[in-house]
Formats: sequence, structure tokens, C-alpha cells
Amino acid sequence: MFLDIYSGGQLLAFSVILGLLVGSFLNVVIYRVPEILKRQWKSECTVFLEIKTEEQEQPKEPFNLVKPNSTCPKCGHKIKPWENIPVISYIFLRGKCSNCKTPISLRYPAIEALTGLMTGLMIFQFGAYWTGLFAMLFIWMLIALFFIDFDEQLLPDNITLPLLWLGLIANSQGLFVDLSTALYGAIFGYLSLWSVYWLFKLVTGKEGMGYGDFKLLGALGAWCGWMMLPQIIILSSVIGLCFGLTQMFRSGENQPFAFGPSLIIAGLIAFIWGADINHWYLANI
Repeated sequence: MFLDIYSGGQLLAFSVILGLLVGSFLNVVIYRVPEILKRQWKSECTVFLEIKTEEQEQPKEPFNLVKPNSTCPKCGHKIKPWENIPVISYIFLRGKCSNCKTPISLRYPAIEALTGLMTGLMIFQFGAYWTGLFAMLFIWMLIALFFIDFDEQLLPDNITLPLLWLGLIANSQGLFVDLSTALYGAIFGYLSLWSVYWLFKLVTGKEGMGYGDFKLLGALGAWCGWMMLPQIIILSSVIGLCFGLTQMFRSGENQPFAFGPSLIIAGLIAFIWGADINHWYLANI
């Protein structure tokens, strides 16, 4: 018994450390993926419109998830490896650049800590086998999508579509639900918001949400199964209403906001505790 507890504690500690390291990489993903897409779209537009720019004539430096190395946005100081240790470096640097003393956003260590804690939760909930491995991939991709959509109102296809396929692959082996349930979850998840989008557009002439939201709900359906979709939609609507009201009270204006974060929070709740919530609800109606 003691050995099981000891080894379980080691496993959780390792998973949290792994999550912290992945969280550091997710900070790069969250910033660079939208920037990569913007540069790609700009390049494609200039080529299509046959517009020549100075940028096209100059040699392009690589810009991807690996290059260039991370630097201070204020002074250009290259971040040393010992300055990039998740959470710890932020504490020792006192939240400032080691060169110019410009404050570093608290969000960077917050995302690292969040990823570490959520990775540990996935291992605690699903174990260290294939279910735990896929659950970690699931939460890492959701964290990236959450902050990208929060910042840019964008859910990139190069994350949402792999998320959907990973859900179907995991459930082809019945890791979370059976394949049929996952397949219909993906189909109904996409079509449900797609239908709401077009109904809203036909009635108001405006677009109420983006296509990325359809794909995200389809991906959540692929992971959680079709029976969780009503729960995800209801929860996300309540969470989205809270976000919208908070933003309206803070700004005094009714401005558009990203719906993806609400879907992600609701999908994560359904993924971990959805079955318990459904059982409780059915037992009390």
C-alpha cells in the first residue's frame, strides 16, 4: 500500500513537472501560431493581388515554433536557458527582464502553472496508461486554443482539426467512449452550432459566431461522445453569458467576445465529470 502511494506520488509529481515544461512551450504556441497565420495570409493576399512589397524583396528570417529564439520584446535580450525554467525563473528574476528590467507579464508563469496542475489532474483522473496520455494531449491543446481565441478570437484549424482526429483515434480503442458514440459526437457537435449560426444569420443578417466554434464543438464531441453535447452547450451558454455580462459592465458597451473559451471550459467539465453530472441530474428529475 505504501509503495503504491509512493509511486503514485512520484507519478503525479512527474506529470506536474512535465506539464510545467509543456506550459512553457504553450506560451510560444499561443503567441506564434496566430502570428504565423497572419503572415501567411498576408503573403497569400499580396501574391493573389500581385502587390509587391519591400518585405517580399528582403530575405525572410525563419519564424516558426522553434525559430527565432525567445527574446525580450523591449530590448531584444535573448532568453537564456536558465531564464526560461517554468515558474522558477520568473520568481528568481522577480518578474523582470534580466537585462532591461522591463516587467514580464504574469500570464507566462500562470499558463505554465495551469498546464502543470491540469496535467497532474489528467493523470490523477485517468491514470498513466493510454487514457492518461491522450487526456494530457487533450488538455494541452485546449489550453492553447483557450488563450489563442481569448486573445485573437481565432480557433486555428491546425489545432482544432488534429484535436478532432485525436479524439476519434483515442475512441477507436474505446478509451473514453466507443467509436460510434465519438463519431456521432463529432457530427452532431459540428452540425448543432452550424445550424444555430445559419438560423441566426438568416434572422438577423449577422454572423453570431465563427466556423472555428463548430469545429471545436465537433472535436469535443469526438472526445466526450454525443450524449455530452447537451451538457456542453448548456454549460457553455451559461459561461458565455457570464463572460459577456462581465465584459459589458466593465466596458459599458456590448462588444463581441470569443465563445471558444466558454466551450472549452464546458467541454473540460463534461470530459472529467460529465457522467457524474448526468447521473446526478437523471436521479433528481
